[in-house]
Amino acid sequence: MPVDHRGSPLAAFAALLADPTRAAFCSALLDGRAWTAGELARAAGVAPSTASEHLSRLIAGGLLTEERQGRHRYVRLASPSVATLIEDLTVFAEAMGEATAPTDTRNSRPAPRNLREATRQSAEARARTCYDHLAGRLGVAVADALLARGLVTDHAGLAVTERGHDWLAAQAIELPPRTGRPGGRPVVRGCLDWTERRSHLGGALGAALCRTALDRAWVERIGSGRALRVTPDGCRALHELLGVEVS
Repeated sequence: MPVDHRGSPLAAFAALLADPTRAAFCSALLDGRAWTAGELARAAGVAPSTASEHLSRLIAGGLLTEERQGRHRYVRLASPSVATLIEDLTVFAEAMGEATAPTDTRNSRPAPRNLREATRQSAEARARTCYDHLAGRLGVAVADALLARGLVTDHAGLAVTERGHDWLAAQAIELPPRTGRPGGRPVVRGCLDWTERRSHLGGALGAALCRTALDRAWVERIGSGRALRVTPDGCRALHELLGVEVS
């Protein structure tokens, strides 16, 4: 007799992301910011009433959290661990899509539908946020530089070295104190980049570096999406501090 999995927590969780609209909402929220229901509705191309229904399910399922300011309802991903999960699932899903595609179309992303989409994809591939850390070619280059300079090591799992802590202190980049709480955010972790197919850095270190880059205007957001532009000050700072060349 077949087993009924309808009561399975895993099945219930998978159902939250099985809908294209809810998946689109989660992908949009990977920029790390809070969005209104109306903004997400426009981004996904659905009616506000439809968006509200889907958002309620995502909030009830623990993937999103909401804040209300006046008549506005803002939502964001519930935690960095949720963002990591969404990004990892995105990479896995795209890899599975390539594995099942015809041989002559593997390793190629879907063609952009118009010039605007092509421009966005190109910008995101160069530099973007992955929730609250740097991704794209810029994120991978920063990760490579930190490893090459011995500021981060991967000998027994990723970790910030003593030299790395000294470097962070010299740049006035603060990491949150270690709480020792089970399930807490790691100091540093690898995050597979879905455009570069190599890892950039997440965790508390990745968040601190991204926050510093934004606060010091080394990078700036392009429009309302995830794409970033490296500023002239950022080009100089990244070169002087890490030897990263930004073209």
